[in-house]
Amino acid sequence: MNRKYFISSLVASGAIFSTFKSWANHLVKEEVSKIKIPPYLKPGDTIGITSPAGSISLAGIQPAVQLMESWGYKTTIGSTIGKKDFTYGGTDKERLEDLQQLLDNPVIKAIMCARGGYGIVRIIDQLDFTEFIKHPKWLIGFSDVTVLHCHINQNFGIATLHSKMCNSFPDDWAQAEPIQISTILSIRQALAGEDFKYTAPIAQSNRLGRAEGVLIGGNLSIIASNSGTKSDLDTTGKILFLEDTSEYLYNLDRMFWNLKRTGKLAHLAGLIIGGFSAKPDDPGEIFGKTIEEIVMEKIKGYDYPVCFNFPSGHQRANFALKCGTRHLLEVGNGGSTLSSLK
Repeated sequence: MNRKYFISSLVASGAIFSTFKSWANHLVKEEVSKIKIPPYLKPGDTIGITSPAGSISLAGIQPAVQLMESWGYKTTIGSTIGKKDFTYGGTDKERLEDLQQLLDNPVIKAIMCARGGYGIVRIIDQLDFTEFIKHPKWLIGFSDVTVLHCHINQNFGIATLHSKMCNSFPDDWAQAEPIQISTILSIRQALAGEDFKYTAPIAQSNRLGRAEGVLIGGNLSIIASNSGTKSDLDTTGKILFLEDTSEYLYNLDRMFWNLKRTGKLAHLAGLIIGGFSAKPDDPGEIFGKTIEEIVMEKIKGYDYPVCFNFPSGHQRANFALKCGTRHLLEVGNGGSTLSSLK
C-alpha cells in the first residue's frame, strides 16, 4: 500500500472516529437533557391511590395507607377503590375518570396504583396527559402498570416508578419479613430522591460488562403486546429490564422472539432479567429450554452486559426502579449491581 495513502487513511479514520465519538457524546447529553424527573416528595405531600386495572377493597389498601402516612405523606383515595366490575376496579369509564382526576389534580404529587391485574390497555388511549406533562408526578406500580410506564416514558420522557403496590404491603409491619421491609422502604427512598445501589447474586448465564443508560421496561407480556402501538418502546441505547410470571416457557420464548424480531434487543446498552416464574409444562409437552437459554438464544449476536435474577418483579424481592432515568449496570464475576445516576 502507498505509505502516503495509508497515513491519510489513518488520519481520515481517526477523524471519523472522533466525529462519531463527539456525535455519541452529543446524543447522551441530549438524552439526559430530555429526561423529566417529577419533583421528589416532601413531608406533607399527597399520594393519590387508584385502581386502574384489577379490583381491590378499601380494607385491602389500609396497610399501605397507614404506612405511607407514617412516612409523613397524606393520601387521597380514588373512587375506584372498593368498586368491582367483574375483575376490574370499576367500569372502563369509572377507572378512566378516576385516574384522569388524579393526573389532573395539582395537589397530588404521586399516584400509586393499588394493584395490577388487567385493564389499563382498555383506557390508555383515552387518557389526557396535558396537565400531567405540565406538572409531572410520580406514577407508581408494576405488572399491568407497565402499560403506563411504557406510554409515559416513550411519549413524554417523564420518569415513573416501577415498584410494589398497595396489595403487596404486609398487614402487620412488625411481622413482615426483612425482604418485604427492604423492598417497601425502597419506594419511600425513591420518592424522596435518595440514591440507590441494588445487588444481584452471581448467575451462571450472566454476561460480564458495564453499561450506562436510561432504564426502561417492566412486564414482558405487556411490552410485547405494546408492539406497534403508541406505547411501544424505543430501546436503542437503553438498559432494558424485563420480568414476568405465570407464563408457559413456550410463550416466554414467543415473546422474546417478538422483542428480537422488532429490533428491541439489537441496540441495548444492557439487559436486566428480573423475576421469571414459569408455569410447569403440560404433560407430554416439554418445551426443553430454561428462561436463561431462551434469553441467551435471542441475544447471542450482541455483546452488551446481561444480568439474571435481578431482585424485581412478581416476587417478594421487588425493589423500586426509576424507569426513564439514567443508571449504571455492572455485571462482574462477583455478581451484579445497578446504581441510580443523577
